[in-house]
Amino acid sequence: MPAASPTTSPTTAWYATTTTPPGPFTVVTTRAHDGAELVLASGWTADIGDLLPLVHRSLRPDAVSAGDRPEALTAVEKYVAGDLAAIDAVEVRQLSGPFLSEAWSVLRTVPAGRPDSYAAFAARCGRPAAVRAAAQACARNAAALFVPCHRVLGSDGGLGGFRWGTPVKRWLLDHEAEHAAVPA
Repeated sequence: MPAASPTTSPTTAWYATTTTPPGPFTVVTTRAHDGAELVLASGWTADIGDLLPLVHRSLRPDAVSAGDRPEALTAVEKYVAGDLAAIDAVEVRQLSGPFLSEAWSVLRTVPAGRPDSYAAFAARCGRPAAVRAAAQACARNAAALFVPCHRVLGSDGGLGGFRWGTPVKRWLLDHEAEHAAVPA
């Protein structure tokens, strides 16, 4: 689940789009040396040009083309159908400094249906005073949905920001609240 730390950029990546209730969702994927599918970027757009700039420059592929249906899109469709855990096993490749990389891993532990505030997320990252840095981790996340930055809210309970728009964030939170497993 944690983001991989590559030493070289992928030479080829593929993209594909599926329909979701809040709009088209596109993923940009590549393959690890062992053949595993890795998401480089994803979000609510049908325009690959919106996603490629989000990929860290050292990970940007030399070539991007429309590809076969990636496993990540199957996970998205299961998520939309109510299987919120379907996105958890999707592997992601993002790169940044130590705090952002760790924060992206920690974001994957925020449970569906139980969002954190930015302050609680900072504390979850082990740096309770780093609320702005925690917010930056959400803002710089290239792998929307798979690294669920939408699960972090303002300290006042407000939505805060979201790269793909607050209506998309609201839909995701409502969907997760409806389908989240009730704790025993």
